[in-house]
Amino acid sequence: MITVNPLEIDGMFFTAITVELPKTNLLMISNDIGYIMCGALDVDLLNEKLADRNVIAARAVGVKTIDELLHAPLQKVTDASKSYGWEVGMVGKEALGHIS
Repeated sequence: MITVNPLEIDGMFFTAITVELPKTNLLMISNDIGYIMCGALDVDLLNEKLADRNVIAARAVGVKTIDELLHAPLQKVTDASKSYGWEVGMVGKEALGHIS
């Protein structure tokens, strides 16, 4: 099943997406600037093969719900996201606040 919901964080609006897969969930929170995602996100691919696209993205690992994704520390961030102040260890909700 795929669930798409609006998500308000401190007066800012995002889209929360959950894709239920066998034995795991694919989780993402995004707006038109960037997104955070569960461990399925290949940050190295975005930095190395797609660097010219300047993708604003980060991943958190070990999360099973959208709420956990919001409160988990970011394990890896794209190079382009650093221009928005994103850094490893920053909590997902805080990073999203930088792109609204």
